[in-house]
Amino acid sequence: MIRSVGQKSLPAIGFLTVARDADQGLLGGYLVLNSLGRPLEFHCTAPVRANRAQEILYGPTLDPYLCGERIGQTLLEKSKAAPRIVLTDCPPAMAARFVVDTPMALVLDPPAPTPETDDAGPHSALHAAGETAIGGVVRVASGSGGAPLHAFPLGSYRVAVLAECPEDEPYLVEQWAHFAGQIEMDEPFHRIREAIDEARASSH
Repeated sequence: MIRSVGQKSLPAIGFLTVARDADQGLLGGYLVLNSLGRPLEFHCTAPVRANRAQEILYGPTLDPYLCGERIGQTLLEKSKAAPRIVLTDCPPAMAARFVVDTPMALVLDPPAPTPETDDAGPHSALHAAGETAIGGVVRVASGSGGAPLHAFPLGSYRVAVLAECPEDEPYLVEQWAHFAGQIEMDEPFHRIREAIDEARASSH
C-alpha cells in the first residue's frame, strides 16, 4: 500500500479496474488520487478465479459477482481514504455500487474525436462489453448482471451510472469539477495496470 504524507485535506477520487490474465484469472487494482493527481493509496488483489461450480451456479451474473463484489467491494472497503467518487473502466465492476455508498461511474468513451483523430471505435468500453444504448440508457450485456446504466457527458468524456442510482449523476458532475483540471479520466487506469504488472513480476 502507498500512502501520501501530505495533501490529505484535498478532495480524493478513486479509480478501479480489473485485469484478466489467462493463467491467473482476475486481478483488481484500486488507485486513490488527490485533486493534484498524486497517489494517496494503491491496493491490488491476489488473483481471483471462479471454480466450475461457481461458473454453473452464477451463470451470467458471475462477472459482476467477481469484479463487483469479490474485487471491487473488497478494494473499496479496504481503503482508508474516502474518495468523493469512484470511476471504473470495467463494466462488471459497476456491480460494486449495489454494495458500497460511494457514487460510481463507468468511463465509456475517451475525449470526443477531433478532425485530426479517429473516433473511439470498437475499443471504447461501450463496444468492448457488448452494450447497446437507447435514449441515454446503456444496457450492459456482460456487466452488472445486465443492469441498465444511464450514460451522460462528463467533461470531454462520456460516463454512465447505474439507472437505479440517478442521484449519482448530478453528484458526479459537481465533484468532477475538483479534478478536471489535473486528471485525465482514463490515464489513471494505465497506472494501475502497470502497477499490477509490476506486482506480478516481483512476485515471481
